[in-house]
Amino acid sequence: MQSKLASFLFIALLAAVPAAADIVILEEIVAKVNGDVVTRSQYMNAIDEYRQSIETDRQTSAEEKARQIEVNERNSLRNLIDELLLVQKGNELEYNIESQVLRQRDSVMQQYELNTVEEFEVWASERFGMPIEDLMDQMRRNVMSNTVLQQEVAPRLVIEQEDLRNYYEEHKSEFIRKDSVRLSQIFISTADKEGEELEEAKSTAEEVRDRVHQGEPFAEMASRYSEDEQTKARRGDLGVFERGVLRKEIEDQVFDKNSGFITDLIEVPNGYLLLKVDQRFQEGQAEFQDVQEEVRNRLAGPLWNPAVREYLNDLRREAYIEIRPGYSDSGAVAGVSTDWSDPAKLAPVTTTKEELLQKKKNPKVLWMIPLPGGGGDEVDE
Repeated sequence: MQSKLASFLFIALLAAVPAAADIVILEEIVAKVNGDVVTRSQYMNAIDEYRQSIETDRQTSAEEKARQIEVNERNSLRNLIDELLLVQKGNELEYNIESQVLRQRDSVMQQYELNTVEEFEVWASERFGMPIEDLMDQMRRNVMSNTVLQQEVAPRLVIEQEDLRNYYEEHKSEFIRKDSVRLSQIFISTADKEGEELEEAKSTAEEVRDRVHQGEPFAEMASRYSEDEQTKARRGDLGVFERGVLRKEIEDQVFDKNSGFITDLIEVPNGYLLLKVDQRFQEGQAEFQDVQEEVRNRLAGPLWNPAVREYLNDLRREAYIEIRPGYSDSGAVAGVSTDWSDPAKLAPVTTTKEELLQKKKNPKVLWMIPLPGGGGDEVDE
């Protein structure tokens, strides 16, 4: 469900473009959403940044690239309006997201090996040409959008117990297990470390062990502290292992344990390892109660995007939205007018960019930072 959410949401970065004091740049408003606006430069940046990102993808054919670019152009204004509506709703509901934003910042810092906030600030400036405040602001918008969807949409996906049971019975052959275990890991490296560095690695490993044993979420600790890049990006997930695949000293520690068990520190040739038993699969037909959540996720997945669209439609019906002629909102709700007001009754639709930026900054699409939990899903149509 998380990947579908990631493919649905439009994720943006703010780009601050300084203008000389003696140059007046006119900025056009293309949409008004309650008390906020979408500008033409926001709209064009969204299209241009996506086009640049997809052109660098060597795994996608030219025909598929053209299709995805066309879909993105058609939905760009919709996505910008969707994000505004979600952020506005989150602010109205007074969701406190600051701790999540800081965790996301820390994950980015770990991924790019940035040890201090000062290094993060320099990195943001060099990579995107923006102050760190703008980057953090867009992270807040992204986290707020996700939070609103999880809190307001997820509870709508009610799947009856009877439907879960029926799916299990109809797909029973898919739940035949071999003797296996699903594991997550936190790895602290000792490679090429000596003296104080080696002691520091051991101290870090012991601290992480103590914290997860005291109840701190294993997945979050893996995202923050694990030094194995591949599994860190998956919040520690190693996958499923059948009996006989793992080294015997590791297998002996996990195969006779129940789900949720966390090992003590395991010293390996290149570091320290903590393992968590996420799921334990006994050989044979898995019982319904053991796979109930997996069944629920299978059934809920296809329902997620339609439920999100329905929720956004509800927000649109309650919102004051106007679309400037010449632009199209692919998420417009039938029967709800978004006609642009008579310009003669309005203040000028253009202003200096400096004045407009006091209210709305120009976003730059965050396609180049693979934030934790993000994915490379196909463009949502």
